[in-house]
Amino acid sequence: MDIKSLKIVSNNLPNTPGVYQFFDSKNNIIYIGKAKSLKKRVNSYFSNKNHTGKTNKLVNNISYIKHILVKTESDAFLLENNLIKKHKPKYNIQLKDGKSYPWICIKNERFPRLFITRKLIHDGSEYYGPYTSIKTINTLLDLIKNLFPIRTTNYSLSEKKINDKRNKLSLRLFRKNGHSIILGFNTKDVDKSDETQLTENQYSRNINSAKEILNGKFGQSKLDMKKKMNKYSKKIQYEKAQEIKEKLIALENYQSKSTIVNPKINNVDVFTIYSETDFAYINFLQICYGSIVRSYNTEIKKKFEMDDKEILEFAILEIRSKFNSESKEIYTNCKINLGQNIKVSLPKTGDKKQIVDLSLKNAKHFRINQLQQRKHLDPAEHYQRILNQAKIDLKLDKEPYHIECFDNSNFHGTNSTSACVVFKNAKPNKKEYRHFNIKEVIGSNDFAMMQEIVYRRYYRLLKEKQSLPELVIIDGGKGQLSSALNALIELKLDKKIALIGIAKRLEEIYFPNDSIPLYLDKRSETLKLIQNLRNEAHRFSLKHHRNKRSSSLLTNELEQINGIGEKTILDLLRHFKSNKNISTAKIKDLKKVVGETRALLIYNYYKSR
Repeated sequence: MDIKSLKIVSNNLPNTPGVYQFFDSKNNIIYIGKAKSLKKRVNSYFSNKNHTGKTNKLVNNISYIKHILVKTESDAFLLENNLIKKHKPKYNIQLKDGKSYPWICIKNERFPRLFITRKLIHDGSEYYGPYTSIKTINTLLDLIKNLFPIRTTNYSLSEKKINDKRNKLSLRLFRKNGHSIILGFNTKDVDKSDETQLTENQYSRNINSAKEILNGKFGQSKLDMKKKMNKYSKKIQYEKAQEIKEKLIALENYQSKSTIVNPKINNVDVFTIYSETDFAYINFLQICYGSIVRSYNTEIKKKFEMDDKEILEFAILEIRSKFNSESKEIYTNCKINLGQNIKVSLPKTGDKKQIVDLSLKNAKHFRINQLQQRKHLDPAEHYQRILNQAKIDLKLDKEPYHIECFDNSNFHGTNSTSACVVFKNAKPNKKEYRHFNIKEVIGSNDFAMMQEIVYRRYYRLLKEKQSLPELVIIDGGKGQLSSALNALIELKLDKKIALIGIAKRLEEIYFPNDSIPLYLDKRSETLKLIQNLRNEAHRFSLKHHRNKRSSSLLTNELEQINGIGEKTILDLLRHFKSNKNISTAKIKDLKKVVGETRALLIYNYYKSR
């Protein structure tokens, strides 16, 4: 089916919520989407002519369309997600993370064990998590074990005997350095005053306290500890009271470290998105009683032009499913719709805004780590991505694998120099850097100097049949850019080489014959690449200019004296530091450095001026 026919089909779709499916010529589903209005959404693919290359590729591969009607936009959202999971279409975004995360399990047993697992067994056991950090799990387990004696080993008696409620069981404890070590079970009648024994009821209370901590609730555990501590104090059992006090301090320290916002903020999911042209970075924080109990980051590669709303809605559903989140409230930095059952807030001030900002900071930091990792593991792919982005941002016909940048330097129209720096594959190629001494321009005519060096550079490349750059950058505004363009027109290269100028003040990007500049995002890698070229050209040109000025100063002054050579000049400058000091020096001081004969020559020269 051609585009015209597909447009007719899309115009006949209803203005109701639903899910649409695009099929290719081989009957494969290549894209699944949802819409509040099927007609408007599907029609936009065929009526809009300003699509990106990726979207055009999708549209060109569509052979026919199917749709499913639903009652509400929320229903469409859920159906879309289920269909994407089932069919995994080529052009739909996918979460890359397929690894399993650890859980804390409280085993469904008479004396439940507490341990880490990656397998969920539906046998009545309770699971907490999953956790994205094994360090977090170990910290929690160490805290709980130090606070409450809980089994971590397998049964030491037969299951039959343990599960027989007629047996009155207790746990045998051994205390060392304030810690309780479980040695095994005891079937004898329990004396509650015997601290080496832990009754079944006492053990159940320990398990309940552990559950409270795992849920982020510390109040009841702290209250129980304080009561116990006071009880021992009244009985003048100060050692036992001190032991409880140390555990209470450990619990409060853990709570203070984990509490980051108002403790009243409870059972809330926080999702933020930081988006670029090709990738989106999502951060997820789960908040319980003001503490972060879970943090997760993911990177999503955009298959074609998608807005942040679509990406974030998809990511939220996937991440909440992955981590079994049932929170009824979500804080985010992007306006989204997740149905009537979930409250979505975009905080503007206060504690809620602080936690959204924290989440966004995590997303940005994750992006930096991902970029650094890609650069380290696959430098070629990293630089290729930068060039691909530069092609898009600067509206080039092809990736600029070969870029050259020009800059001029002069001092009040004297000692004028220019420089050309060369980047290949987004990296400096210093062997091809070139200096230029201005030959045809007199005075500080920056425009004429730019035209001269651009012409000389590419005249020589053409003459020597060397490769030409895909992009030329001029350090300067519209005037320098026009001069460079004139040079390219004279060489008939204006259609073969892309040309841009960058003005320092606001980092404006100018194009030939276009008065309106382009402003790139300050964080844009394209802008950073252009800035690197500009800065390198400036450094290289300025270095040559300063060397020329220094050489000129020496020539104008000391080398004009007959009988004074280069070595004598250097000796004088090392001692007197400047030409001015040499010119005013006394004869006796000059003799100490260069001897009597040369001292007289220098002294008489400056005296006769």
